[in-house]
Amino acid sequence: MNKKKIAFAQRLEQNSKNYFPKDLFDLEAAEAVLAQLHESFGLDTLMTDRHGTILMTEGDFGDFKPDVVGKPGNKIRVRGRTVCHIYARYDNVSEENEETAKNLLNAYIRTLEGYSEKSYVASEQAVYIDELEQQVEKDAYQAKYSEQNDPLTGVLNRNYFISRMKELAEREIVPTAAICVNINDWKFADNHFGEEESDRLIEIVAGILKKKAAEAGLDSAVIGRVEGDVFHILLPLVDEDEAKAYCRTIQQACDSFEDDKLAPSIAVGCVMKTNVEENFKDILSDAEYAMLENKFEIKNTPEYRKRLEKGINLK
Repeated sequence: MNKKKIAFAQRLEQNSKNYFPKDLFDLEAAEAVLAQLHESFGLDTLMTDRHGTILMTEGDFGDFKPDVVGKPGNKIRVRGRTVCHIYARYDNVSEENEETAKNLLNAYIRTLEGYSEKSYVASEQAVYIDELEQQVEKDAYQAKYSEQNDPLTGVLNRNYFISRMKELAEREIVPTAAICVNINDWKFADNHFGEEESDRLIEIVAGILKKKAAEAGLDSAVIGRVEGDVFHILLPLVDEDEAKAYCRTIQQACDSFEDDKLAPSIAVGCVMKTNVEENFKDILSDAEYAMLENKFEIKNTPEYRKRLEKGINLK
């Protein structure tokens, strides 16, 4: 049996607990049958859900209170789980009709149980098929998405970033700002809080890079995660003031980000490509050098270490 069949079989065994009589059969039709048994034979019946809530009564049960645990009556089950109970009283059934009434009620209970089983399986099949179709669509999207995007952050992966960079170079798009962004002390988060939190730090920073580009109207921004904690950004057709404003904004957003453990901080270097003859590789190398200078400046401020270590005592 393959994994999908096993998963569906397990689903059928587990999910019947989530169903109520109204989900499995027509209550009005069920009541009509019990009413006919009452009219024809004087058989009094009372139906409850699995918890003992009365759903319908045919005949006189007075102040009878169902005890579905101690005295459960006739159980209607689906996949071994009780979905409802039928209590029967034969006080008003003539002696010659009692056996017939019992046989008819038992036959009705088997029919109701069989119908409920089929209804349950059909319902679960429909939901399962819908979920499978959604998963197929999701898998197809992710397969296409993953060709271009970093799976952790959603920004471009290294290869596709390079592809977009070559495209800008071939189209001779200038001016273009080339920005190198590095997360300060990402290794500190990884060592002290673990992989899950260090990954979350990368996600937070990537989210800020994307959000602030969108807020600034930089719709053509090319943002890529080129190494574990390093991002490269290209801003086509922006002037130097716009590029520097974006750099200030992303740094401020990281510095003001509130979190119990993490203290996002980034070093940024920005260099403008203004000549089509310039090589992006050289421009980004200069941006990386500027980033390292910025990193040295940031990490030597008195408040930096205090903020970085704020989450250690919360582990």
